[in-house]
Amino acid sequence: MVVLAASICTKAGKVVISRQFLEMPRSRIEGLLASFPKLTGTGQQHTTIETDNIRYVYQPLEDLYMVIITNRQSNILQDIDTLHLFARVVSDTCHPTDESEILYHSFELLSAFDEIVSLGYRENVNLAQIRTIIEMESHEEKIQEMIAKNKEREAKEELKRKAKQLEMQRKEMAKSGRSFSGSGSFGSSGPMGGSYKPGMNEPTSYATQSEVESHSYSNPTPTPAPAPSGKGMKLGRSQKSQDFMEVLKSETGTSELENLTEKLSVSSPVEQISSPQIPTESVHIQIEERISVVADRDGGLQNMEVKGDLVLRVSDPDLAHLKLILNPLTKEGIQFKTHPNVDKKLFNSEHCVALKDPSRPFPLNTSLGVVKWRYSSKDEDSIPLAINCWPSPSGDGSCDVNIEYELLSDELELKDVVISIPIPGGTTPTVGDVDGHYNFDRSSRCLDWEIPIVDQDNKSGSLEFSVGSDDTNAFFPVNVSFVSEQTYSGIEVSKLELYGTGDEPIYSKEVLLIAEEYSVV
Repeated sequence: MVVLAASICTKAGKVVISRQFLEMPRSRIEGLLASFPKLTGTGQQHTTIETDNIRYVYQPLEDLYMVIITNRQSNILQDIDTLHLFARVVSDTCHPTDESEILYHSFELLSAFDEIVSLGYRENVNLAQIRTIIEMESHEEKIQEMIAKNKEREAKEELKRKAKQLEMQRKEMAKSGRSFSGSGSFGSSGPMGGSYKPGMNEPTSYATQSEVESHSYSNPTPTPAPAPSGKGMKLGRSQKSQDFMEVLKSETGTSELENLTEKLSVSSPVEQISSPQIPTESVHIQIEERISVVADRDGGLQNMEVKGDLVLRVSDPDLAHLKLILNPLTKEGIQFKTHPNVDKKLFNSEHCVALKDPSRPFPLNTSLGVVKWRYSSKDEDSIPLAINCWPSPSGDGSCDVNIEYELLSDELELKDVVISIPIPGGTTPTVGDVDGHYNFDRSSRCLDWEIPIVDQDNKSGSLEFSVGSDDTNAFFPVNVSFVSEQTYSGIEVSKLELYGTGDEPIYSKEVLLIAEEYSVV
């Protein structure tokens, strides 16, 4: 068979789009399509028309015609099969199949036409393969996106560096107006701080850059510097000790100080661990778990992995000699790994986190990961949230999709649950019944099903929608994201004890479970 052209025209013969596969003048194609409606008689059931030189094979598309023009020697059965594939591509891309929608998607349609016929001959492809080819990702585009993200990251790092440098300069300016005998803002709290002594080459010792960074990110409430002594050498008029933020406010103004604070608040994930966003005590514990799940659409679990960290931060030296006592573990199969300085035997026997040498304190103002753990399973019943996506073709080129969730771990309360279902290109979902809220993102071609809370009172829910595509594979993978303030493994700190006294100090705690990669494929 030789396909000369594939076209979409109106019933009056007006060409909407047309693709020639062999060298032909434009006027020739326009003339053939203009004469085509005159050859179609009313009341005829035929879908082919033959002239002296060519053959029209056509199919109605609502108020339009899908027409392919071939030579008379081509195989009519192959022509009809090719025509049906062209029509399915148009119906899959355009909803509805009217003139304005076809013109809007003309680039995608012409690209798909080229995948069906090459140099007049039919390619061995189907609708699913054409959709995959048209939506294929560009490697060069990915590289450009990575370059853009790296540039953005470098710009943020440069902004933070300049903000820190500006803060240090302001600190030095604030200190220069004080007497040299008074200790600086960081002199009393850092190991490198100091005060003026007669005979030294430098009039005062400033805090090092590392101390400034530590103070900026790790100590949300700066400690005011002690008032200078009335005796000793003084330069200039004596001042009362002022808080550093008050000095900055008086010198730069409130608006500039707020801008500087906003710049300094941009931090990396490591810095976020060092400076929790919740009110913290002198002893702060952070427990974080990340769960990854890959489940099969027909049931079964490919893999599930949970990784956790227990991080301890102590800012009071009087509370640095302590031990953490964990609740008894109820879940089996968890693999633990303790910090080299933690007493491993004590942890295995009593689930107690303590240093090997009780006389040594925990490091101050440092987020120290003391315990890590890992849990993996291939048991489908072990996943916390089960997702069932069931697409059902309707037989008319569309598909009805039912998706539901069920909480399998009753002890968990999942928040901000988002279930993202891919939607085939060129289609718009029509949502019926839904528990919660939904949002269709046209740029990412995903239907986001949003459930604020999934717990014992809201263990299950469903969503129903329909789209104009019968490809059941197009709705996978289904991706899920959520957070929780309970751990999947059940690891919990029951209490803290100080060595020697047995006192139980007050501590703050932050627990977080994050769905890092949760999908149904």
